[in-house]
Amino acid sequence: MKYSKVYIESFGYELAPVVVTSDELEARLEPLYKTLHFSPGQLQALTGIRERRWWEPGFQLSKGAIAAGKKALSAAGISAGDLGALLYTGVCRERFEPATACRVAAGLGVSGNAAVFDLSNACLGVLNGILEVANRIELGQIRAGLVVSCESARDINDIMIKKMLEDRSMENFASSLATLTGGSGAVAVLLTDGSFSKSGRRRLRGGITHAAPEHHALCLWGVTPDGKGGYEQSMSTDAVSVMNYGVDLGRRTWEEFLPEVGWRESDVDRVVCHQVGSAHQSAILKTLGIPLHKDFTTYEFLGNMGTVSLPLTAALADERDVLSAGDRVALLGIGSGLNCLMLGVDW
Repeated sequence: MKYSKVYIESFGYELAPVVVTSDELEARLEPLYKTLHFSPGQLQALTGIRERRWWEPGFQLSKGAIAAGKKALSAAGISAGDLGALLYTGVCRERFEPATACRVAAGLGVSGNAAVFDLSNACLGVLNGILEVANRIELGQIRAGLVVSCESARDINDIMIKKMLEDRSMENFASSLATLTGGSGAVAVLLTDGSFSKSGRRRLRGGITHAAPEHHALCLWGVTPDGKGGYEQSMSTDAVSVMNYGVDLGRRTWEEFLPEVGWRESDVDRVVCHQVGSAHQSAILKTLGIPLHKDFTTYEFLGNMGTVSLPLTAALADERDVLSAGDRVALLGIGSGLNCLMLGVDW
């Protein structure tokens, strides 16, 4: 995939207000830790995450996405009426029907001739949304499109902590650990054809995607019967296999990504990865031969916010001048399923 006239015009984001430390989660799991003879500090030691953020109870996902969307539009000086597409791409959605994007569009005042719909692909949702909008821009169908997402980790964490206290086995701890890395946040990415600001910043060069759907059962989040006639959320992750197969998929994608966007390995100035945790970061950078100093991370203080993690991390890196004009930036996304998507941007 190559693009000639697609630009990331601006970002917008919302940080959830409630800071939850790994120490706090471990305090709630104290009976489990005693059963398994764990010392405090395991969660941060295993993941590198010292804290994450959660929304207040009952927070509406569309509210976070709308707030982030307004910031992205304001930063670019573009009105909602200029948008030809609005995509909501979070793992978390408000209802099965209608699309969460519809409530977000109503909140932003998006006009009636815009395409408004949800797109879902685990943690890759926002990157897939960027491609969807980029294709429409490249074809000349629209001048601008907005990709938004909002993730919430509070409910699934509360549920899984309860289950971990009921089943204090090592097997249950291992399959539940990844859930405890979850953080909450919202993000918006505004893409245009460059005709609004004419800044020429953040040109999307192209990207490539690879799939390994034979690993679709490694990370599962959904609703299951509760045995009482109702349903409840549950989540389980084979974290070791997700990392091993994911890193291998990332290696194969990286090998094709570089020639696709016309870069050599040494041409890449910065990378922004999906924010899984310290073990994944170390493994993927080592495998791809990327020096640690080229990476920018937020998982230490924001956790893994699913679809929101990579674009919000890029937004913070831009805000803090970690990413500078002219940098060749690789956005390295991966999601359970498994799917891998890498994008190259002339920042």
